[in-house]
Amino acid sequence: MQITRYTDYAMRLMMYLATHDPRRVTIAEVAECYDISRNHLMKVAQLLSNEGYITGVRGKNGGLHLAQPAATLNVGELVRLTEQHTTLVDCFTGGAGCLLTPACHLKKIFAEALESFFIALDQYTLADLVTPENRPMLVRLLGNSELA
Repeated sequence: MQITRYTDYAMRLMMYLATHDPRRVTIAEVAECYDISRNHLMKVAQLLSNEGYITGVRGKNGGLHLAQPAATLNVGELVRLTEQHTTLVDCFTGGAGCLLTPACHLKKIFAEALESFFIALDQYTLADLVTPENRPMLVRLLGNSELA
């Protein structure tokens, strides 16, 4: 399974917010830091805001911040939210493109593998990605000397 760019952007945004917590950050700031599309990042932020993962504040001192503590934000849930198409092969969707479908066990094996993938992700929270040990390095990598 290959994670989409949408999910990649969502996870990067969440890690950025966790690293800079409790300071509010702007879409422009995050997009510039990661050198990614501001428009794409805005779509990601809109979904995360609608689902209650982040909060946006408008105005001069506005920006984005985590809506919940990082320790309560489950990585598996975030990936499920952003990965709309987790079909590994056509037969997952009932596609009739394969002659072997009636006798094939590969669909079952792929389904088990996909479930194992999400079970592994479910064991982690955003706080596991931004720990006290790696936060100083993340701050340096993300270029915010205010937090170092």
